[in-house]
Amino acid sequence: METGVTCYARGAFLPTSVSSSQHSTALVSPSSISPSFSSKSLKSSSLFGESLRVVPRSSLKVSRTKNSSLVTRCEIGDSLEEFLTKATPDKGLIRLMVCMGEALRTIAFKVRTASCGGTACVNSFGDEQLAVDMVANQLLFEALTYSHFCKYACSEEVPELQDMGGPVEGGFSVAFDPLDGSSIVDTNFTVGTIFGVWPGDKLTGVTGRDQAAAAMGIYGPRTTYVLALKDIPGTHEFLLLDEGKWQHVKDTTEIGEGKLFSPGNLRATFDNPAYDKLINYYVREKYTLRYTGGMVPDVNQIIVKEKGIFTNVISPSSKAKLRLLFEVAPLGFLVEKAGGYSSDGTQSVLDKVIKELDERTQVAYGSKNEIIRFEETLYGSSRLKGGVPVGAAV
Repeated sequence: METGVTCYARGAFLPTSVSSSQHSTALVSPSSISPSFSSKSLKSSSLFGESLRVVPRSSLKVSRTKNSSLVTRCEIGDSLEEFLTKATPDKGLIRLMVCMGEALRTIAFKVRTASCGGTACVNSFGDEQLAVDMVANQLLFEALTYSHFCKYACSEEVPELQDMGGPVEGGFSVAFDPLDGSSIVDTNFTVGTIFGVWPGDKLTGVTGRDQAAAAMGIYGPRTTYVLALKDIPGTHEFLLLDEGKWQHVKDTTEIGEGKLFSPGNLRATFDNPAYDKLINYYVREKYTLRYTGGMVPDVNQIIVKEKGIFTNVISPSSKAKLRLLFEVAPLGFLVEKAGGYSSDGTQSVLDKVIKELDERTQVAYGSKNEIIRFEETLYGSSRLKGGVPVGAAV
């Protein structure tokens, strides 16, 4: 029997054991969900393994304090709830991040038990089969609904604003990629979920730097929840324990120099000579190649190893594929809060105004010197430049 999700007024999820006879009969989704999304809705019991216990909206209030200074220090070994309570005075943000953490825990189980054929990985529930990325998509929408603090949500699978019913004042809007790397689930590579949290009711006309929080869930040999909050420095890793609890295991506050590279979209080297020059530099200088084809593990290793660079560059024949809202900005927030840097070639990706939900861009994440090298090699100069040249552009 799977452990489901129960929402309590205190803003925390706790597991509960409920028999199948207690399952709810329908997936509760916002009335404004587009037909393409709601037509694929499943029963709540088929997603979580049991019903969701709903807390009346009237019992939930936004709690903010004028003085946001942290009285209690966050510590390694804290639970997710303990960490968030110490890290931010915003009760709505705490609740939303805990809700998303519970969804990530459930997605990890669904990925681990997915049946993969020649074309897709699916989860089978009764008479219905859903691709595992669509299962993740629905779990995240449902978690945001039950957080009661999400006004709008938008996913890479459903790139339209969905009204989650939360407040504008004191609420948040969330953009997410439900399962980045879903095409490599069948090969048993690490995959993950990415999401960014913006205050209020807007996901366009904003920048990545406006995020209140960002996170990724990593489903590999270990399941981890890596998050960053605007209120505190650092990027913080939580490990999913056997009993289903998230435990704080690592803080990253500095990305140093080190010869580790993850080169995405290498086909662009064919007609982008500057990118070809940069890749040849990495090879010539004997950098260690660590590239899986999944953006989440490739960027996560920069935070965990505290060194390296990830690149995904465009060319005349190879256009940008990475979405600024769903992938690039949230991961940029995580990397920069960890002490690293990001770039689209000329500026931090966190300074790019998100004009459209489906806007795409090239990107690099890494240490300061690696981003200087990236910008100089591709465009001749770097906004971060100080001191002597750093390599490939010379």
